Amino acid sequence: MVDLRRPDFDRPKVLRHVDLVLPVLALVVSLVGVLMVYSATRGPVTEIRPAETFYLGRQARMVAVGLAAMVVAAWFGHRRLQRLVPLVYLATLGVLVAVLVVGIEVKGARAWFQVGGNQFQPSELGKVVLILTLAAWLGRTEEPSGPRVVGAVALAGLPVVLIVLQPDLGTVLVYGAIAVGMVLVAGIKGRHLLILSLLLLTGLVGVLRSEVLEDYQVRRLMVFVDEETDTAASYNLEQAQVAIGNGGLTGRGLFQGTQNNSELVPEQQTDFIFTVVAEETGFVGSALVLGIVGLLLLRVWRIGRLADDRFGMLVSAGVYTMLLFQVFQSVGMSTGIMPITGIPFPLVSYGGSSVVTTFISLGLVQSVHMRRHERQAST
Repeated sequence: MVDLRRPDFDRPKVLRHVDLVLPVLALVVSLVGVLMVYSATRGPVTEIRPAETFYLGRQARMVAVGLAAMVVAAWFGHRRLQRLVPLVYLATLGVLVAVLVVGIEVKGARAWFQVGGNQFQPSELGKVVLILTLAAWLGRTEEPSGPRVVGAVALAGLPVVLIVLQPDLGTVLVYGAIAVGMVLVAGIKGRHLLILSLLLLTGLVGVLRSEVLEDYQVRRLMVFVDEETDTAASYNLEQAQVAIGNGGLTGRGLFQGTQNNSELVPEQQTDFIFTVVAEETGFVGSALVLGIVGLLLLRVWRIGRLADDRFGMLVSAGVYTMLLFQVFQSVGMSTGIMPITGIPFPLVSYGGSSVVTTFISLGLVQSVHMRRHERQAST
């Protein structure tokens, strides 16, 4: 067995197992994001009005911070974090309670702390904490029993309740996707999966029927069912679809998107960043970006398969599920095949908390790859 009380790796030896493809792919996607955020926020440029660069500068800084955080996470190691999971989980619950009390409110949701000139969303970092917590809990047995599955639901449910109170439905859905993906990979039995699905469905219906969500959030969801339910929300979706259609095969060219330059698409630098990609680079550019993201996801999946410990395998599975669901939902709501829930496109959408969280999660996956031979050496 590995003695977790002593240093769990020989750094020079571990560095020989760094997966260089993973950070390169992440960097490429994030640089695409920086460029698209700039295109979405530069505004109309004239001889007397220069391009707006505030969002460009901030997104570039957050990518730099994220890369540093990725290195730190990989260097520190997922196995060292495994020992700290109870403390980190409780601290995260405390921070989520604190944001409800002293956080700032943006568009009806109290989900951010104001730190100097920046905003920090603790529920984003909470995604990584949830992955670590469920990996530690589910990794104790080869096949989760009924009580262990119930425990996993409870561990995911506590932060979900606090996020519902903000309210932030998009993040709640990501937490749910992480929990489902991880219990599936952990080897949940069919009957337990059915019960879990019913619990998640009941919880979602309960949230929708309650008065917790803001009116605009409910209207966004209803537009997916019936576009006539809300003119404003359906207008937003129509503009997003028009932008994607304008791109055609090869796009209108960088900074040349008419919907983008006219600022007709709402939240185009965050929720609807894919419309900027599609309008300016077309089907070819969009497919290329999604292809690179797909390669990144395949790399995460491969590293999970190579993991020599159950905890590392489940951490990789959680990160894979988180990224896959966010990409599918973000692209889906831009194209109209998924409801609008305000979920960012990982590494592409504007937002410091999301970018840094994604890089940290990839750093943990890197740690799994770097330490995949340690168990044999330490047993």
